[in-house]
Amino acid sequence: MLCQIRKFAVSYSWLLLLAIMPTAAVAFDYLQVLPTEPLVPKHNPLSNSKIQLGKQLFFDKRLSINQAISCNDCHNIYLGGDNDQPRATGVSGVKSKRNAPTLLNIGFQTVYHWDGRFKSLEQQTIAHIQDADIMGISKSSLLIERLEQDKKYQSGFENAFGSETPITLTNIAKALSSFERALTTPNSPFDQYLQGNKNTLSHAAIRGMKLFNDTGCLACHFGTNFAGPAPGPAMGLGDGFYELFPNYIGSSYDTSHQLVDDLGRYEFTKQQDEKYMWRVPPLRNIALTAPYFHNGSAKTLKQAIIIMAKTQTNVTLSEQEVTDIEAFLNSLTGELPAILQPTQRAIKHAQKHYKPNP
Repeated sequence: MLCQIRKFAVSYSWLLLLAIMPTAAVAFDYLQVLPTEPLVPKHNPLSNSKIQLGKQLFFDKRLSINQAISCNDCHNIYLGGDNDQPRATGVSGVKSKRNAPTLLNIGFQTVYHWDGRFKSLEQQTIAHIQDADIMGISKSSLLIERLEQDKKYQSGFENAFGSETPITLTNIAKALSSFERALTTPNSPFDQYLQGNKNTLSHAAIRGMKLFNDTGCLACHFGTNFAGPAPGPAMGLGDGFYELFPNYIGSSYDTSHQLVDDLGRYEFTKQQDEKYMWRVPPLRNIALTAPYFHNGSAKTLKQAIIIMAKTQTNVTLSEQEVTDIEAFLNSLTGELPAILQPTQRAIKHAQKHYKPNP
């Protein structure tokens, strides 16, 4: 098996399942086409009415205490699903401790936040709304009152949740989470290649795919979202898949990129064996989501590839090898989902609040 099991100090029950379940039932492959639908929790099944309502809420600045930012300000879904900054800035003006990750394909994750502290997307959504340094609305009654004054929201929540007290913090989180689960990016060149169209990948990308395996990257970045097992037979929603970063401590990158300043999952759990453990981040659309790592310290994809090879597998890549792996990773960029319908108005809205690095 490619992965070094000794490093998975948390949530390794999926390995036991793989050992006892029939291969056909598990359908476990290191390289997988993006499924058409994410797995959703039973308490919040997807519906078009909830997705459309969530989309409206996602761009609404009334979800922040000072009505200054929307969800899209930190997770610009028209421009990679993040905000192109090492760390995001919330309503308080304070920089976040960690980089704002992309929301694209988040429906294929099993836990949320860099350290996996949230077991559901709904739980994370509520926490972000209430966080003083993110959206800052500690009293849900304030947000509910704002939305109840809008007739469009009144009808939208009734359509999605029924007429009995439809506007609640729980339902706000359910609608936002439904929209975010709809943010899948299918039909990447890599997906087309796996489906039989061998002309979608360049020779460099094919070499890079082999190098990605040979270097050891595939030991952690595999499966549906290149983030380990996706929700399914081997992993349930709420089950975490974590990895050490850095795995080889002592390189110059520890200091130059502050890789050992943040203790990762340990800062949440306080368990000694979880120091420097992180939820394995997905790699789909990685070419769109610079800067990289939990602290945003790698400015380019090439730089991230070099650092990851050295700190995770103790391999020094040649310039050509880095270029080839980058070509493979570029092939993981998919198509924006139809739900976004990027009209000129939506694009202008996104660009207005998009502040690239100088």
